[in-house]
Amino acid sequence: MKKNNNIMEELNEEKELELRMYFFVPYNISPIQQGIQAGHALGRYALRYGRHDPQHIIWDFLEKFETWIILNGGTTNDERDFEMIPAGSLNLIADQLQDNDIEFAFMIEPDLNHALSALSFICDERVFNKVDYPNFVDFIIETLSENEGVDFNIKVRLKSNEELITDYPNTYKTWVRNMGGIKNAFLRELLNGKKLA
Repeated sequence: MKKNNNIMEELNEEKELELRMYFFVPYNISPIQQGIQAGHALGRYALRYGRHDPQHIIWDFLEKFETWIILNGGTTNDERDFEMIPAGSLNLIADQLQDNDIEFAFMIEPDLNHALSALSFICDERVFNKVDYPNFVDFIIETLSENEGVDFNIKVRLKSNEELITDYPNTYKTWVRNMGGIKNAFLRELLNGKKLA
């Protein structure tokens, strides 16, 4: 189904977007500990961002949505290699969130040898609703396939996201705008393929 870009932008402005809080936790702690660590991270998020801001998105999330998605963040290890890349995949995610200016909170658990034990952030449905806000490759196909040959869909699907951005820069700009900005585009890519804890 083709979508008019202007209509999508108007819908984004008019409707209230669903919010979810995502968590990354280590793979090697028990499910109950994963939930507890996520709860700690939620509390830290509320304190960090909402304590002095009654208009912060945390309050809309808590009042209207409250959906938690706890994902497997892999390993936690604060050592770094010679290029300063973290050894732990959970620590790498924290670096990526910080590098992309995403509001997030974390928990360092004293009882786990002071390890990073949870990360939390809030995002709106443009990050996780792939029906109304398709991935970039699907957006290209919806937007451009009418003017291309039959093999277009296959050719596009065989390319990496980086190649698609290079090949279709204007379409990428439109997609990012429809996604709500570059932060949401980053979060879509970050969450892509991640598994529940």
